[in-house]
Amino acid sequence: MKKFGLKKLDWYIIKQFLGTYIFAIILIISISVVFDINEKIDKFLKPEVQLKEIIFDYYLNFIPYFANLFSPLFTFIAVIFFTSKLADKSEIIAMLACGMSFRRLMLPYGISAGVIALATFVLNAFIIPPANVTRIDFQNKYIRNKAVDFARNVQLEVEPGVIAYFDRYDDKSRMGYRFSLEHFEDKHLISRLTANQIKYDSLYNWTVIDYMIRDFDGMREHISTGTRKDTTLTIIPSDFLISVNDNETMTTPELATYINRQKKRGIGNIQSFEIEYHKRYAAIMAAFILTSIGASLSSRKIKGGMGLNIGIGLGLSFSYILFTTVTSTFAINGFVSPMVAAWIPNIIYIFIAIYLYQKAPR
Repeated sequence: MKKFGLKKLDWYIIKQFLGTYIFAIILIISISVVFDINEKIDKFLKPEVQLKEIIFDYYLNFIPYFANLFSPLFTFIAVIFFTSKLADKSEIIAMLACGMSFRRLMLPYGISAGVIALATFVLNAFIIPPANVTRIDFQNKYIRNKAVDFARNVQLEVEPGVIAYFDRYDDKSRMGYRFSLEHFEDKHLISRLTANQIKYDSLYNWTVIDYMIRDFDGMREHISTGTRKDTTLTIIPSDFLISVNDNETMTTPELATYINRQKKRGIGNIQSFEIEYHKRYAAIMAAFILTSIGASLSSRKIKGGMGLNIGIGLGLSFSYILFTTVTSTFAINGFVSPMVAAWIPNIIYIFIAIYLYQKAPR
């Protein structure tokens, strides 16, 4: 039983931790699915909605998404529940009385938190985003369409020194109106294309309609016009048609690339993408912080019993989730940076973890 240098007691705690974590996920997600079905039953009963789509396109992707979203809550509940049981049966007192330090007792907790943190990151970064594409498409099609298919006054940098402008763009018809493309060199305008309409064809391929091109050479100006011209622009409609759930459909590398590209192009309303990016990394630390808080809080046998520990633990875990939501709102409104918003809850709760760790039984 000393595989990997761990003792039988370590494996016992790890199995209890991860087993309770999985049980908490199954229990709470089952309840969530029941409430979700009850809320959306009128949408599901429409003739065009097939049972196969509900199960495989929606709920098969709904379950891992929400399980991972509330992973900090499940971690906290698991630690509080099974550690309180150990304390209530005086098992922790027995461990400490046999010479095991509380620091050594935290080793299997840390390993379990590491397993959860790694699984959470891999799911967040690579597995859940592609699944979210199918889930969100189902929601937009049958429940509530949150996709953005229209934009006004769009201005962005196509490439260094080249600025594109759409007075408006309609994605249903793939048409833009009152379009202009300006080319600068050393802050001097050398060319300007204007068109009544521009049509998106395929990746980076556009067609300008009823256009005029003005080329500037010092004091000279050359004008050319035409009714239709195919051109290549390194922009696509999704660069400026930003929907509320788009950040959930990108893998972490795709998020990083998208954020950098949008910043270079001068598009400012990408706070939700930056928050999502930083939250995926903050979730790694959250697993360890909440595990430490839960173990320190529930390792002492108290008169209130396991119920009091669970109550305190739930209060702390829900406050953590609430705090994360509040700070994200501050970032979206521009009061704090997205990175600070994602990490503030962890920074505050790490001090709570240190305090409770120092108060834990020795």
